[in-house]
Amino acid sequence: MVTPSGLVLLTDRRLASGSLLTVVARAVRGGVAWVVLRERDLPYAERRALAVALRDLLPPGRLIVAGPDPLGADAVHLAAADPLPAAVVALVGRSCHDTPRLSIENYVTLSPVYPTRSKPGYGPALPPARAAGIAGGVPWLALGGIDTPARAAECAAAGARGIAVMGAVMRADDPERASRELAMAFGKARAAASVRTR
Repeated sequence: MVTPSGLVLLTDRRLASGSLLTVVARAVRGGVAWVVLRERDLPYAERRALAVALRDLLPPGRLIVAGPDPLGADAVHLAAADPLPAAVVALVGRSCHDTPRLSIENYVTLSPVYPTRSKPGYGPALPPARAAGIAGGVPWLALGGIDTPARAAECAAAGARGIAVMGAVMRADDPERASRELAMAFGKARAAASVRTR
């Protein structure tokens, strides 16, 4: 089972510095490896069409749909209170803010690891080392406030499989450059951490 890793982008068309598809395409050029389609307020037909368009920007299997309906994709990411998907999907993630209580989920996001501009007052923040302890042996993505290369590197050093970002890329004047900086910092620190644990 391939679980999300590296730089994972969460969409938010309201924050995007341009059209959502343009921002995502530029972010993918910069190093985004996976995309989580949020936009849960859109009508079903619009959201499904957006899912189709986003899939065309990514390698196969790299689009994850937030919520239990995969919209024709094969991966979902569930909020803490979402039910499991009715359809059989290849990949299931779950948002967690404390110790994961999982059934079929393949990975979790733990948040917020830092205070976040997108959700001010949301927290308290779980520093990366604490998030790693909470995750235990479950593959985890760090989420929340990861807006600098230094923070991306801290998450990798703590053992995060990847970093999930929204505002740092969606708001960026240059989503490609912002993505490249975060992806490179995370990748270098993850490679260094794996060398240390050999």
